[in-house]
Amino acid sequence: MVWMETIVCSGKKGSSARLRRMIKARLEYKRRQDGCLGAWIGQGAEDDTMLLVQSAFTTPEAWKRISNEIKKSLDVQDGGIETLLLGPPLVGIFEIEQNEFKILD
Repeated sequence: MVWMETIVCSGKKGSSARLRRMIKARLEYKRRQDGCLGAWIGQGAEDDTMLLVQSAFTTPEAWKRISNEIKKSLDVQDGGIETLLLGPPLVGIFEIEQNEFKILD
């Protein structure tokens, strides 16, 4: 199974560019960690403040470990992204069969 983290969020007015930069830094950090299969960001087609952020992990333990490392390192350094969000993000964790995930290759 592949564990897919999916986040949909919007930035506060005037903070979208900074929010995107901070998310991209977190995605780059994830990509460099053992257990992360990939991470990417998408922008709303009609609303560029709406963001789709996805990351894929080999195991739930890898997802938890990497998420905790981000909280302990990047969030401590830059204060985290929560203050830049318009409201609470929609977050989901999904299990995807390995063969279904391979269609992205």
